[in-house]
Amino acid sequence: MSASVFPAVVVLVSALLVQSALTVVGVTGGDGDYFPAALSLERGIPQPSRRVGLGQLSARDSVRHRRMLQSTSGGVVDFPVQGTFDPFLVGLYYTRLQLGSPPKDFYVQIDTGSDVLWVSCNNCDGCPVSSGLQIPMNFYDSGSSSTASLISCSDQRCVVGLEAADSGCLQNKNQCGYTFQYGDGSGTSGYYVADMLHLDTIVGGSVTTNSTVPIVFGCSTLQTGDLKKPDRAVDGIFGFGQQGMSVISQLASQGVAPRVFSHCLKGDDAGGGILVLGEIVEPNIVYTPLVASQPHYNVNLQSISVGGQTLSIDPSVFGTSDNKGTIVDSGTTLAYLADAAYDPFISAINSDVSQTVRPVVSKGQQCYLITTSVNDLFPQVSLHFSGGASMLLNPQDYLVQQNSVNGASVWCIGFQKMQGQSITILGDLILKDKIFVYDLANQRIGWANYDCSTSVNVSTTENTGRTEFVDPGQLGNSGSQQNARLDRLILPTVMIGLLHLLLLGSCLFL
Repeated sequence: MSASVFPAVVVLVSALLVQSALTVVGVTGGDGDYFPAALSLERGIPQPSRRVGLGQLSARDSVRHRRMLQSTSGGVVDFPVQGTFDPFLVGLYYTRLQLGSPPKDFYVQIDTGSDVLWVSCNNCDGCPVSSGLQIPMNFYDSGSSSTASLISCSDQRCVVGLEAADSGCLQNKNQCGYTFQYGDGSGTSGYYVADMLHLDTIVGGSVTTNSTVPIVFGCSTLQTGDLKKPDRAVDGIFGFGQQGMSVISQLASQGVAPRVFSHCLKGDDAGGGILVLGEIVEPNIVYTPLVASQPHYNVNLQSISVGGQTLSIDPSVFGTSDNKGTIVDSGTTLAYLADAAYDPFISAINSDVSQTVRPVVSKGQQCYLITTSVNDLFPQVSLHFSGGASMLLNPQDYLVQQNSVNGASVWCIGFQKMQGQSITILGDLILKDKIFVYDLANQRIGWANYDCSTSVNVSTTENTGRTEFVDPGQLGNSGSQQNARLDRLILPTVMIGLLHLLLLGSCLFL
């Protein structure tokens, strides 16, 4: 993207959204190449000894706002999950993939907010060669893989990407390519390749690795800005969105995977969890429909209750349209409430605890000084969705411990206010310690509170009717993965890019 184009983008978004740093646009380069998206990115991994303010996490969320697979031999594909939810360590989750022939490991962030899987390539300009996350950095080399092939502009798979604004044509090379340019000046670009994805499959409780499937993914040849910094380096991004270029969609189109995936992310300091291609089966799971024709995982939130009392909020506040609605996003650390819902929510919490805790306001955010367990003092919160499904939030699902003052713990409301917007985003603060099932085939999403350190039962009904039990860390125990804290979400559409940028205006915490 040229320097003359990007400032115009910033001005446009700012005019629309008050405080912004990104939008998603189509751009034609000076050599005639077309690149469809300008996207926002920010990542940050502080030193383990440093505590990060919730306001910083909110800012990082803002720029990030950015099923059971049946293999040929049967079984469940289980991706090893590392990382942890800890907002003071900027905790997110990542996994390890194997690509090519012979296979090579790549560590990529799990991202439900984007569609494309991309990794750094051997001829990359600016790609870091080491990582402060204590993970080995690898570079994909199509010339070293006996099963690799390039994707031309006329390839139907490139056409699918063009329709979803996930690809562009490098016309001077007849290659299907992409460019993601970010508001902070960083970015990545490259081209698409087809190669083999190696699948870790669990059958009868044992791990096998005898399954492969061809997929299309991005090969990054350029990284700029913060992407070049070794202390923030990962190999790439694993997009779990719904568009045609996502791995989930590719596997389903080949008839080797149902259109459903599930995760259960551990919320303790140890982190990790479960990520499977398939449907986790648990009797307490409730489902709500996905909103049709939306690029993200949008659901219809209808009301909120605190301590059993429904808040007086106009239901239209939660309605879904091009610039409003409720999004389930595992790439977001905290959670965000529509402007008109935030103050009634805070007032209800304050009223419930007014006789037992001392409220304090820090930099515009509601916090409390507490000398005992929050579970003994704060009410349960319920989010009510269409279809009769409700999500029960315990105090630690909407409060975040900030620090301590004179022997008292400072806990703050983890929900942030979406100033002037009717957008609600449910991030890891809400999603942790719950099973989540993304059932794309039936256009619904389900959840249940769950101990994610225990086994889950995963169904392969869509293919064979069999089920498997999957343990958290079953694949990761033999690997070299380390816990990582990283922030990033790539947003594939104009609407999502704009609303995620709104979060740049969030107030800071302590």
